[in-house]
Amino acid sequence: MYKDVYECVYQYIFTRQSGLTLVFKLYTTVEKEVDTMIFGHILNFEQDKAMLSPILQVGLRYLKNTDLAKLPIGRHDIDGDNIFVSVSEYELEPKENRRPEAHRKYIDIQYVAWGEEVIGHSLLSSKYEIIQDELAERDVIFYKEVEHEAQLVLKPGIYAIFFPTDVHRPGCMSKNKGQVKKIVVKISLSSL
Repeated sequence: MYKDVYECVYQYIFTRQSGLTLVFKLYTTVEKEVDTMIFGHILNFEQDKAMLSPILQVGLRYLKNTDLAKLPIGRHDIDGDNIFVSVSEYELEPKENRRPEAHRKYIDIQYVAWGEEVIGHSLLSSKYEIIQDELAERDVIFYKEVEHEAQLVLKPGIYAIFFPTDVHRPGCMSKNKGQVKKIVVKISLSSL
């Protein structure tokens, strides 16, 4: 049996010449399979949609069919609080200046319209020290540090889907300082 959520199995799903889509699966001590982070390319949406729930398809279809460069900063409702989009522009920071975070009520589909952002990813663990809990107010909890953090690079076309079993550290710069236009599709777990 696995003693910690870090002892997990990553399951490779699809490889194509046009891109790569990975679905990670976590096997917990109760022998329950829990979906966790999905990393893919929007150009593969038509091929990949069969493995995605209908609600995730709605979010990805929005990213695929919307002129994101022209989308104004702020919140844009797709289906009220069930599915909405948060658009922001910001300066990237070194990883050590960014805090790992997780959500309980929403799944995030993270995407950049322009720029290049590194996002840290780790599996949630009860041993992580909480430094700020804003779950009631904003559905976000921040951690001091995480272990076994993978670095994902988001460029236009590439998306990452984070579930409540994932901790992510957005807003990290890659090689150079820069800005991004970030699109986050928020999908309520209650709509699944």
